[in-house]
Amino acid sequence: MKTPTRPADIYLRFLQLADAIRGLPALPALDPLEERILALVARMGQEHERLSVRDMMAKEEFGSPATVHNRLKSMRKKGWIMLSDTEDSRRKQIELTQAALQHFDKLSKCLVEAAKGG
Repeated sequence: MKTPTRPADIYLRFLQLADAIRGLPALPALDPLEERILALVARMGQEHERLSVRDMMAKEEFGSPATVHNRLKSMRKKGWIMLSDTEDSRRKQIELTQAALQHFDKLSKCLVEAAKGG
């Protein structure tokens, strides 16, 4: 393959590779809102910040609390997130599942591959 000539070429190659892994059998697909929620959960986990269901439902950028709650239920059923207990039994912590972490590992490999140009 020809070496990318612009930084945008690397990004576009990454998108192509990422689309290819989405076609592989793995976790069920997410809708765009679920993908945004997943990205936030992943970032918070990376920063070792706690994110509870209540915290997530309070984020207006994701829609109404009912919408967020339904998406969290859907993502949990699809295997992307899990809820774990906290000191307060009424609050549940949102975390990525092992399968979701493996998905991010695959995306990272796509990014490295795209940056190498091949």
